[in-house]
Amino acid sequence: MKGASTTLRSAFSFCVQQVRTYDYHHYLCLLELPPDMRKAAFALRAFNVETSKAMDVASDPRIGLMRLLWWQEAIDKIYSSKSIEQPVAQALASVISDHKISKGWLKRSVEARINDARRDPNDIPNSISELEKYAEDTVSTLLYTTLQSGGIRSTAADHAASHIGKASGLLLLLRSLPYHASKSRQGSYIPIEVALKHGLLVKEGGRSYVQLESREGSLSDAVFEMASVANAHLEKARQLAGTVPVEACPVLLPSVPAQVLLDTLRKVEFNVFDPRLLRGILGVPPLWYQMKVKWHSWRRKY
Repeated sequence: MKGASTTLRSAFSFCVQQVRTYDYHHYLCLLELPPDMRKAAFALRAFNVETSKAMDVASDPRIGLMRLLWWQEAIDKIYSSKSIEQPVAQALASVISDHKISKGWLKRSVEARINDARRDPNDIPNSISELEKYAEDTVSTLLYTTLQSGGIRSTAADHAASHIGKASGLLLLLRSLPYHASKSRQGSYIPIEVALKHGLLVKEGGRSYVQLESREGSLSDAVFEMASVANAHLEKARQLAGTVPVEACPVLLPSVPAQVLLDTLRKVEFNVFDPRLLRGILGVPPLWYQMKVKWHSWRRKY
């Protein structure tokens, strides 16, 4: 029993380190959670780290897809009470056992990433609503499961989580546009409806792609349009604040990094290639960011 306990402690420590290393802006948010919720939140967020970076750390896209398929199978094994020798999976299994986390949310998250990984680089989403669904499936579900782990049952909190997840997901996709362009996924997260409106859609040799090389004007206008949708989701989430239980507010703190990123985009006039986006934490000094998170946490706001 002592060995098993030591292994589990090591697994949770690994989760904390993964989140701190790869998702620092949310790591600081999780530190504001009540102590009895942190372990579960870090395990869930570490699971998100594992699946979100699967394609990025793989030298071959097929290897990244295999990692995602492994996680899809791992979830089934965990819910069948089969042991897995992987620290994040071990921590996740403990959280699922202790808090009865819904399998559907976890499956939905990894399956959305699998579908995205299988998408041809030239297969452009048709509309912003498609990206909103992807954000809902990958980011909002993470907030749903965290609320669930804290025993928080609230329709208002779920609705706020849905909007915050969509906003966060859309803004992170915008921030990642230069990275995906460098990986030859030219503008794959700017939908056709937006690209057409702003003259970014190019048809060449029987295929279509979104032109990102123009770093001024039309691209910034397209980014502004998508960021405006994210901003609307944040506003809708805050309109629900009066009906959201106080204990749910710390779980909804990811609205803070979303707002910080949105504000930074405004500051650089929605130029996603501006190097200021990469400075500090989401483009702002670390101390200022931490104070903002602490201020919202202290006031029980999101």
